[in-house]
Order: sequence, then C-alpha cells, then structure tokens
Amino acid sequence: MSKDLLKLQEHSPKVLLRNDPPQVTNRTFFIDASNQSLTAIPLEILALKELEEVHLENNQIEAIPEDIQQLKNVRILYLNKNKLHDLCLELGTLSNLEGLDLSYNPLLSSSLPVISSLRSLRELRLYQTDLREIPILICKSLRHLELLGLAGNHLESLPKEIVNQTKLREIYLRKNQFKEFPQELCVLYDLEIIDLDENKLNAIPEEIGNLTRLQKFYVAYNNLTFLPESLGQCRKISVLDLSHNLLHSLPRTFSELLEMTEMGLSGNRLEKVPRLICKWTSLHLLYLRDTGLCALRRSFKRLDNLRFLDLSQNHLDHFPKLICGLKNLEILAMDDNQIGKLPSELGLLSKLKILGLSGNEFSSFPEEIFSLVSLEKLYMGQDQGSKLTQVPEHIGKLQSLKELYVENNHLEFLPISLGTMPNLEVLDCRHNLLKQLPNAICQAQGLKELLLEDNLLTHLPENLDRLVNLKVLTLMDNPMEDPPEEVCAQGNEAIWNHLKENRRKKIMVIKIQAWWRGTMVRKGFGKYEELIKARKKGKTSPKDKKGKKVEKGKPVKEKKK
Repeated sequence: MSKDLLKLQEHSPKVLLRNDPPQVTNRTFFIDASNQSLTAIPLEILALKELEEVHLENNQIEAIPEDIQQLKNVRILYLNKNKLHDLCLELGTLSNLEGLDLSYNPLLSSSLPVISSLRSLRELRLYQTDLREIPILICKSLRHLELLGLAGNHLESLPKEIVNQTKLREIYLRKNQFKEFPQELCVLYDLEIIDLDENKLNAIPEEIGNLTRLQKFYVAYNNLTFLPESLGQCRKISVLDLSHNLLHSLPRTFSELLEMTEMGLSGNRLEKVPRLICKWTSLHLLYLRDTGLCALRRSFKRLDNLRFLDLSQNHLDHFPKLICGLKNLEILAMDDNQIGKLPSELGLLSKLKILGLSGNEFSSFPEEIFSLVSLEKLYMGQDQGSKLTQVPEHIGKLQSLKELYVENNHLEFLPISLGTMPNLEVLDCRHNLLKQLPNAICQAQGLKELLLEDNLLTHLPENLDRLVNLKVLTLMDNPMEDPPEEVCAQGNEAIWNHLKENRRKKIMVIKIQAWWRGTMVRKGFGKYEELIKARKKGKTSPKDKKGKKVEKGKPVKEKKK
C-alpha cells in the first residue's frame, strides 16, 4: 500500500489543457503550447505582446530567442522539461515576470545569473538542473521570492546571502547532498514549508525554534538520531515527516504541537508508540510502518479523527481491538505482521475503504471482513505468512469492493459470488493453484484487470470476452490449452477471437445435431436418444423391429416343422 499520501507536491498554478489549438490573436493573455514536440518557441507566440501566462513545458526547445523580450507583460513562464543549456540576456528584461520554471533542463551554471535581473520574481523552480551551487547574485537581488524550488540537485550548502530572502515561504531542497541543516534558514521567519527529504542530515539546530510560522517540515530519509526540544516551539506545525531516520523517541515538547494533522514516523527504532502522540487529537494521517511495535497504548483510542493508519511491517501478533473504535478510519494498513484473527467488532469501522492484511498468519479467510460495507480495496496477498486455500462465497457481501488482491496463496478455485459484485474492477490471483475459473466471472461486467499468471489453468470460460471493460488479462506461466499458449501470447484481441470462434463452432454443431434429430424422427427411426442407446448396445434401430412387408403375388413360406 502506498505511503506517499503524506508527501506534499509542490503546488503550481492549475493550467487549462486545451485539446484544440489556442486561438492566437493580439488580445491573447494565456497560451498553452506544452507537450507539442516544439524545438523552438514559435514566432507567433513571441508576437503576442499582451501575453501574461505562457506554458511551453515538456517540449524539445534548445534555446530561448532574443525576441523573448517582446513579452513585456508576461507574468508566468514555464519552460521546464526542455533541452535548454543557456539563458539569453534578454530573459532578464521581463520585468513583470513573477513565476519562472526551468526545471529538468541541462542548464549551464554560467547562464543562471541573468535570473537575478528578474526583480519581480516570486516563484523560481530549478528542480533537477544539475546545480552544485546557487549563484550569489540571485540571492542578493531577488527580494520578493516566496517559493524557491531546488530539489534534485547536488547542493551541499546555501550561500549566506540567502538570508536576504525575507519573504520566502516555501523552500524545496530534497534529494541534495546536505550533511548539515542550512543554518541560514533559521532566520527566514516567514518560512511555512521546508522540504529536506533524502539528504544526509545528522542533526537539526536548536535555532529551528525561531520559525514560529513553520507549518510543514519534511526531513525523511536522513540520519537523524535525535530532534531538538526547540522544535516544539513551532506550534503551527501540522505536517511533520520524520520517516526513515534513526530516532528512538520524540522530544517531550512535541506534546504542545496540537495542530498536528499528518505525522510520519515509519522506519525509525521506536519499539513503542510515543505517548505524546496520543494527545494529538486532530491527527488525520499517522505512519508507523516498520517501527518495531508489538502493541498499541490504550490511550491510542483518543485519536478518533484518524483517517489513515499504517501499522504494517511490525510485530503485532493480534489485531488491537481499540482500532475498531477509530470510526473515522478510511485506510488501514496492517500488512506483514503476525495477526491470526480479526475481532468481531471490525464492522464498527463503517467508513473503512482500504484494508491491507497481506503477509499475516490467517489459517483461513477472515469472515469478519464481510461486515465492512464501505470497503473498496482489500489486500490479502501472502508473499509471506500462511497461505489461504479458499475465498468464501460471502465475499459477495462486499458490494462496494473495487479491487481484490489474493495473490501468492494456494487457491484452487474462486467463489461464484464474484460474478455478483458490480463494482469489482481489479482481481489479482497471480501465483495460486487455480485450475479453472467459474463461469460466473463473466458476469462481473465492471472488471478491468484480471491477473492470473502462474496458476494451473488450461481453459478459460467460453464467454470471458463479454467482459467489455476488461483491458488487462495476464495468463503467463499457465499450461493453457484452450486458448493455446501461442494465442494467449498474442494478447486480448487474439484470445477474444479464439473464444468467439469456439462459440461459433459450438453453435454450428448444435444446429447440425438438431437437424439430424429431426431427420431421424421424420424417417421413422425413432427418437434420437433411443437410437443412440440402441447403437451403444449393438441392437438394430427401432424401425428394424417392425415386421417386413410381403411382396404381392408371392406366397408366404411356411416354416418347416
């Protein structure tokens, strides 16, 4: 199950994607020419002097022409995902430019100083541009920046001149080479979002407490062994991702972070749920994956606003009943524990939509699941742990279910009731022992993906092609006979044609048999069934039992006495 719900995507203005070519007139204010395989900026665009927003991302543009200076009114310019190496000096004349995205371009660092001339710039994105340092001139000259995106580069530090960015609210520095937390950030008091995921940080300075407006703080995938007490002074923090560090505990001052809504602690060495977490009654998302937990605290039940809870890859040998009291829970991941049974109170989770129970120790399919009326996705694959041998017919009670994952088990057959589940879209039965599919599966008209590789199937239901929404069908590593393996290897269309041809032949055989039966009856050979029985016993047909007619004019021979 995904753990990325916590991750903030750097926001950018929503762009209206147009299917038709934009109407180019001298009164055009917005134009979207992204994804057009352009190798240069069209002259027609450069002639639109009233343009305010231009989208040219995801093309093959290699250079910005000097005529870019004609776009005096442009405020937003997106050139990310192109092939730019140099930035022309004329780019610096766009005095009204507020948003510039040059991400994912192989830019030469020597061409970057021209950006320092864009004094109105508020948002600058330079993701994955192979930066090793930020030009000092940019930090000195741009005094109105609110968002600075530098993720995916090779930065080890920030220039001290970054302190000039007193209006900076968001800075994205993940996937760089920072070994020390940039101390300069601690004097940028307007900062609301700091992203330093996937660096090499060993510590966070006490001065972080100065950032009292900080709301979202990402430091996952670093080498942090402790956190400063002063972080508790950042009372407005609502999102904190500390996943995959070396933490054993949290500072006691964290109990004051009462606005916390999303917390990531996965991959740390906690062994117990920190007591102070249970005071965060506003918490919506909590990640505790792979933290060495054996049980939950009784006070955990206070977190009744939780909507997402990840407790997978721990050492839980039972399903904590107190979870059943978290009635707002929508997503629950309990995969890869040692759970053997579920509590009867599970049905109290009336809002639960996604449940992960893969890799546990169930001896049979837990029927308590069938009381979860809102369930849409169920994960019961067993790549480790006990193997299930059957899925009960009661699975049909889950009428809201859209995706069912039962891969890596020992299933020999599937329940007929799958055909009564109108919302089922994905059925994953890979790596089982299935010998045949129920014909009822052809009634699951919502099915889009049917994953069947590595089973013991030799035949498919003759009407499987009537699943008109089925886009993905996998049959590799099955001893297929009908359709044969060479047909299956050609994909869905070949399989459907084979099934249709089989039906056509079958209908033809039935018609011939019906004609034959009628002919036999009309000619007095008796009913078709009687004829078949007689032939099996080696007897003559019913007609042969009648006496032979005597020809006229010939006496009947008497039998010798």
